[in-house]
Amino acid sequence: MPEMCPRCGLPKEICVCEILDREATKRIKIYKAKAKFSKFVTIVEGLAGDELDKTTVALKNKLACGGTHKKGVIELQGEHIAEAKKELVNLGFPEGSIDAAS
Repeated sequence: MPEMCPRCGLPKEICVCEILDREATKRIKIYKAKAKFSKFVTIVEGLAGDELDKTTVALKNKLACGGTHKKGVIELQGEHIAEAKKELVNLGFPEGSIDAAS
């Protein structure tokens, strides 16, 4: 008998809980800020929990940059606003819930 999801009761292979969580996400904000030595970092706000860890790793790999996540905020080294938005959409976040400031 296949494993069942404790939240939705469906088999793990067809569980949709993760997709529904992403769609229920409030707003994701992407903007740049100035860091030390006149360098820029790209900030991604609006993610939480386990989603934050997975998204940070995915963005760092896809954008080929360094970065971290602290206190619910992802910091990526360099200016990657447009690319980060594109990758978040590829990861399954709704485009309408992502605000990207130039």
